[in-house]
Amino acid sequence: MPQRLAHLNARLQGLGTTIFAEMTALAVRHDAVNLGQGFPDVEGPAAIRDSAIAAIRAGHNQYAPGTGVPALRTAIAEHQRRRYGLTFDADTEVTVTAGATEAIAASILALCEVGDEVVTFEPYYDSYAANIAMAGAVRRTVTLRPPDFRFDLDELVAAITPRTRMIVLNTPHNPTGKVFDTDELRHIAEVCVDNDLLAITDEVYEHLVFEGRHIPLATLDGMRERTVTISSAGKSFSFTGWKVGWACASPALTAALRTTKQFLSFTNGTPFQHAVAHGLSLGDEVFDELTSRYRERRDQLCAGLHALGFEVFDVGGTYFATVDIRPLGYDDGLDFCIRLPERVGVAAVPEVVFYDDKQVGAPLVRFAFCKSEALIDEGLARLAKLPPGRRGR
Repeated sequence: MPQRLAHLNARLQGLGTTIFAEMTALAVRHDAVNLGQGFPDVEGPAAIRDSAIAAIRAGHNQYAPGTGVPALRTAIAEHQRRRYGLTFDADTEVTVTAGATEAIAASILALCEVGDEVVTFEPYYDSYAANIAMAGAVRRTVTLRPPDFRFDLDELVAAITPRTRMIVLNTPHNPTGKVFDTDELRHIAEVCVDNDLLAITDEVYEHLVFEGRHIPLATLDGMRERTVTISSAGKSFSFTGWKVGWACASPALTAALRTTKQFLSFTNGTPFQHAVAHGLSLGDEVFDELTSRYRERRDQLCAGLHALGFEVFDVGGTYFATVDIRPLGYDDGLDFCIRLPERVGVAAVPEVVFYDDKQVGAPLVRFAFCKSEALIDEGLARLAKLPPGRRGR
C-alpha cells in the first residue's frame, strides 16, 4: 500500500510515485533491460531533429504564445483535416500543451466541478486518476477484459448517472494495445449524445495502428462539438522528451481548457514547437516509416513472449504488449514485476495498478517494444532464464 504522506491533501493520498518511475528505478538498480517504461531507444526522424537545432540557432528560444506557436497550430489543424476530415480553426480551436499529459489535466480541471463523475475505461493511464482527483471529481470505471478487451455496453450505460460529466477515452489504448473499432466508438458516441456528456480522447498513439485505421471519436455524429481531441509529437515522432502535445476542440471548450492551461505550464519548448510544425508538414511518409518499424518490433517481441509460454494478447496499436503470466505459474503481476529485474534483469509494468477491479488486472503485465531489435532480443534471452512460478509468487 502507498505510504500516507503527512502534508499531501486527501484527494491525492494513495497516488504515490508513478509505477513507470518505480519500475525504471528498479531497472537502473539491477542493470536490467527496460521493457517497462514506454520511451523509444531509437531516435526520431533526422529532419525534425535538425529543424529543432535550426530553430535554436535562429533565435526561437524565448516564450512562445501561451496557446502555441502559430505555425504549429496551423500545422495541427491541417493534419486533422488531411487525415480525418476534421476542420479546426488554428486560432480558436487548437492549443499547444506541455505534452498530452498537460492537455488531459487542463481539460479535466477546467471542465469538471467538485463532485462530478468521470467515466474511464480500465485499465486507465495513471494520470487520468490523478487529474480526476485533483479536480475533486469522482472516477467511475468500465472494465476492458481480456482476451479482446472489449467493453460491455450495459456496463457503460450503468456507469452513467445524473452526476456524470464526461467520458475519457484512450484509443489506441495504453496499456492493452487495443484499438477501439467503429461499433465501439458509435456506442460511446451514442451514450455521450443521449446523456449530454463531454468526451476527452487521448489519441497519442494515433499513428501507431498496425492493422486497420485510427478513428477519432470527434468524427462521429454529434461528437465534434463535445469532444476534446488530444495527441502529441512524443509518440507520433518518437520524441518523448520534447513534451509537445495539443488539444483540438470547439471554441467554447478551448476557451475553458486554455484558462486552466495558462496557469499550469503557460508555455513550453519554443524551438521544439517549431520543429514539430516542420515534422507535421513532411507528410504521412514519416508516420508510415515509424509504424512499419514498430510493427516489426511488435511481431518480434510478441512472438518471443509467446514462445516463452506467456499468453500474449493481440496488439492492434501503441507500442505495448499485454501478457497473462499465469501459464508460467505466476498470478501476482505486481510481485512478478517487482522481482523481475533482480531475478533475470528485465523490467516490465504490472497492469493491476491501472485497474480498480484488481482481480481482472492481477495477472496482467505490460512489455514495451519501442526498443531496438538487439535490446528486445536481449530481454527475451534474459526472460528465458525465468524459473517456473508457484501460484502467488
